[in-house]
Amino acid sequence: MTVDTDDYDYLFKIVLVGDSGVGKSNLLSRFTRNEFCLESKSTIGVEFATRTVELQGKVVKAQIWDTAGQERYRAITSAYYRGAVGALLVYDITATDTFQNIEKWLSELRDHADANIVIMLVGNKCDLEHLRTTSEKIAKDFAIGQGLLFIETSALDSTNVEQAFVDSLHKVYDVVSKVQTLSGGNFVDAKRNIQLSSTDDSTLTKSKCCG
Repeated sequence: MTVDTDDYDYLFKIVLVGDSGVGKSNLLSRFTRNEFCLESKSTIGVEFATRTVELQGKVVKAQIWDTAGQERYRAITSAYYRGAVGALLVYDITATDTFQNIEKWLSELRDHADANIVIMLVGNKCDLEHLRTTSEKIAKDFAIGQGLLFIETSALDSTNVEQAFVDSLHKVYDVVSKVQTLSGGNFVDAKRNIQLSSTDDSTLTKSKCCG
C-alpha cells in the first residue's frame, strides 16, 4: 500500500547491488514511479528515489539507492552501504557472468554493510525466459545456502517488482523491530540517521530516462 504523506515512522535505506546492465535502475524506476525506460543508460555514480508504504500499521519511507556496477565507481562503496538496512542483489537471468559475480557483490556487501542487513537475491529479466542461462533452481539453492531471500522479476512487464521491494521492507521491519525490542536501542533511527537534501518521493537525483 502506498501512502501519500511526508509523515513517516521509519526511513529504510535499501541499496541495489549487481553488475552494470542487469536492470537495477529500471527496477528502481518501476517501483518508485511505475516507469520503464527502454533507452536507459548505465548509471553514473549514485542516484536514489523514494517511495512511502504502510507496513503493519507503520508508515515506512523506502529510500532506494542505485549505483553504477562498473569497477571505476567502487571508490564510493563505503558511503553507498553506510546506513543501509536492506539490499537487492540483482543479476540478469540471461547473462551467466552476472550470476557468477553475485558472490563478489555479496562479499562486498557483507564487508561494508551492517551485519543485520536484509539481502534479497533478485533474478531480473524473467520476461526473457527463452534466453535464460541461469536456472531458477540454481539461484534459489544459492540463496538458501547463503541465507538470502530470493525472487525473479521483470522490470519490463512489472512481474514481482512490487513483491520484491515490499517483501524486503517487511523483513527489514521485522529485523528492526526485533533488534529494538532486544536492545532497547535503534537499529535504524531513520529521521536522524540519514541526512539528504532531496525529499521528493518521485524524483531521481539524476534521471537517465528519455525526455
